Amino acid sequence: MGSLVIKMRKALISSIITRCNEGGNSMSKLKVRFAPSPTGPLHIGGARSALFNYLAAAHDGGEMVLRIEDTDLERSKREYEDEIIKSLRWLGLEWSEGIDVGGDNGPYRQTERLDIYQQYIDKLLKSGQAYYCFCTEAELEAERQELLSRGELPRYLGKCRSLTGEECETRIKQGEKPVVRFRVPENRVYTVNDLVRGQVNFESSNIGDFIIAKSDGIPTYNFAVVIDDNLMGITDVIRAEEHLSNTPRQLMIYEALGFDTPRFAHISLILGEDHQKMSKRHGATSLMAYREMGYLPEAMFNFLALMGWSPEGEEQILSPEQIIQAFTLDRVSKSPAVFDLDKLNWINQQYLKQKTSGELLDLLKSFIEQGPYAEPFFSLDAAKRNILVEAVRDYLVGLTDITKYLELFFAPPQYEGEALEVLQHEGVKPMLEAFAEQAQDFENPDQAKQVIKAFIKQNGLKPKDVYMPLRSALTGNIHGPELNSLLCIWGKEECRNRINRALSLR
Repeated sequence: MGSLVIKMRKALISSIITRCNEGGNSMSKLKVRFAPSPTGPLHIGGARSALFNYLAAAHDGGEMVLRIEDTDLERSKREYEDEIIKSLRWLGLEWSEGIDVGGDNGPYRQTERLDIYQQYIDKLLKSGQAYYCFCTEAELEAERQELLSRGELPRYLGKCRSLTGEECETRIKQGEKPVVRFRVPENRVYTVNDLVRGQVNFESSNIGDFIIAKSDGIPTYNFAVVIDDNLMGITDVIRAEEHLSNTPRQLMIYEALGFDTPRFAHISLILGEDHQKMSKRHGATSLMAYREMGYLPEAMFNFLALMGWSPEGEEQILSPEQIIQAFTLDRVSKSPAVFDLDKLNWINQQYLKQKTSGELLDLLKSFIEQGPYAEPFFSLDAAKRNILVEAVRDYLVGLTDITKYLELFFAPPQYEGEALEVLQHEGVKPMLEAFAEQAQDFENPDQAKQVIKAFIKQNGLKPKDVYMPLRSALTGNIHGPELNSLLCIWGKEECRNRINRALSLR
């Protein structure tokens, strides 16, 4: 993983140098952020959003901020925050400012910025652009049902808009705890010039006065995010399309406070292969779950980058440097991205195939140690361990697959199905007996290959009369790793034992 981070650092530095040489000023202007809520592990969708922010910044020589939005006090947990950071680091992402690296615009947890938010809430209350609301949940629900019965969009109709300062003060002294609502301008059209979705218009008449601070003083998302993005100098907000409907409310806050508005880019949702919103029924949804299944970070980086973004050309296996160089938002699709597990598996296999034997063994080590065949595997000498790894590398989809292939090497074979049928064929028994008698230890697969060829020639047999029955007897399967490698790992005694076991079935 260290080599991936080093490569990506080099790519980022190279991008900055290129922009400087081109005379562009985007390096000093572009600043993005990823702002997850620590209410659970990092979801695949969140990881893709973080990656797109990272790529946009790296491509333009900009900066990325990691901020934590933890105002959901009941669900936010520090362990989730730690896991989010760990997940992003595993993926290979870096940020120049944020929760764990510090910076000039902290604190980077929203719960540590409450005093900052209160200053702006007070400012809006003072200007009359916000007001206290004392409506109960029951009153709000009754209003909602009334609007629905009339076929209208549910929204707050402004019952408390006209309360005077004295009335509010009296009710607060009596123990009532109001929320603070923003006074939505009437008869306005708010336009979002989205970098992905184009121009999107929202009518203020469909948006009721919305809450910007709850009764406990905690700001709502739509308010806090504006304050944070402005004070942290965020120029481009790249996030999931589900936030598009929040954008007009945020534009109102920017306008009311006299803030410059950032550019927005709303990327499509990730759907399962059934084109429904991705959930646990589609498999793992957290990034760390894929790490635990043995997917490589560079493969996941490559895969996520291609979910909703396409480079020029047909190449699918791209290095981080290539992706950074090619990434632009104008090649991000408006259409939903589909999580194609087969494609992820294929990409991961391509990266596994690129590893040397030593690199692959290092990656597999922890997965082998956690499995039932650690002792027999690590009892092999170094040469045989490398032979085994080379024998299975083309069959591995994820690193956890090593367990089922170690079972092939170290567990007694189970005979059933096609392998059992092969063993019943005429001529198989004498061939197996002859091979067992001549079995020997091999130093390498090439030596085993030559011995099998010589056995076929000496006994006047055809290859198909030897390879398939021999594999079936030794493994209980008709497909699998090279037979030459299997013989090399087992040695003559284990081969004889397996052949005798197969012969006993006849």
